[in-house]
Amino acid sequence: MSLFILAAMKQQPKSCDLWNPFWRTLTEGLVSRMVDRLMNTEINTQRIVAVENCFGATGQPLVLHGRVLVGEGLLTKVCRKKPKPRMFFLFNDILVYGSIIIHKKKYTSQQIIPLEDVNVEDLPDNDSLKNQWMIKTSRKSFVVCAATRPEKEDWMKHINKCIKQLLEKTGKAPPTEHAAPWIPDKMTEICMRCTQKKFNTLIRRHHCRNCGFVVCHSCSKHKFLMPKLSSKPLRVCTLCYNKLMEEKDKISTLERKADETTDLNDDEGDDKSSDEEKEELGQEPLFLTDLSWSSFHT
Repeated sequence: MSLFILAAMKQQPKSCDLWNPFWRTLTEGLVSRMVDRLMNTEINTQRIVAVENCFGATGQPLVLHGRVLVGEGLLTKVCRKKPKPRMFFLFNDILVYGSIIIHKKKYTSQQIIPLEDVNVEDLPDNDSLKNQWMIKTSRKSFVVCAATRPEKEDWMKHINKCIKQLLEKTGKAPPTEHAAPWIPDKMTEICMRCTQKKFNTLIRRHHCRNCGFVVCHSCSKHKFLMPKLSSKPLRVCTLCYNKLMEEKDKISTLERKADETTDLNDDEGDDKSSDEEKEELGQEPLFLTDLSWSSFHT
């Protein structure tokens, strides 16, 4: 069950058992006032230190001036192989999650996502996944599920409110580009591009980093540099590779034409006559003599 802070709460945290009970009636105004009230307080610092201690030496420091721990919860993250439980911590500027070693005592594989790079998208229930939504970022997008629908709604409401407040504070625009989520391996038994090869111990599954499709090796031989995802070229399917190369060629052509136009304009500017300069300035030329008007200081 996800837990969100009650601003008036007085109890001290024990390890990562941070607060209780779960409640659903928090309005946007209360969220804002709660963050302001807890900011830089001792109780808030203790809560964040408790989360740090749960990650131990493998995690990054989380205590930061102005950072508030808004809530925590156990969610199911849809991973490549199968859905797995993950512990999530929502701050007013970042979203942190990790693998569970000992619940409320020890977590590992800490992941930190800046909220200014996050969008959340509601998803309908299906036969295998209930109460799901998508967390989208420029580097990685993935699906998470809550235990109940009210819990899901609370998570989405609090994340969206924190994002809104953060963007208003920084003056940044909401992100518009997001990485494609990876389709789980078990969602398909055949390559999603050629639709011919069936996966087995010899024919392995691969994921296109651009579209997230599950593809065979033959359909994902290419690599393409996507700076927002990695500093190294990443595996992409043949269809995405062709589209990315086409877009790259178009951009290169436009840049080349722009450079040529700039060079041409520079040449034309150097060769303009006095009459042309007169028309542009809307007045008589400054000098009407053949004599040189350059001067050199000696």
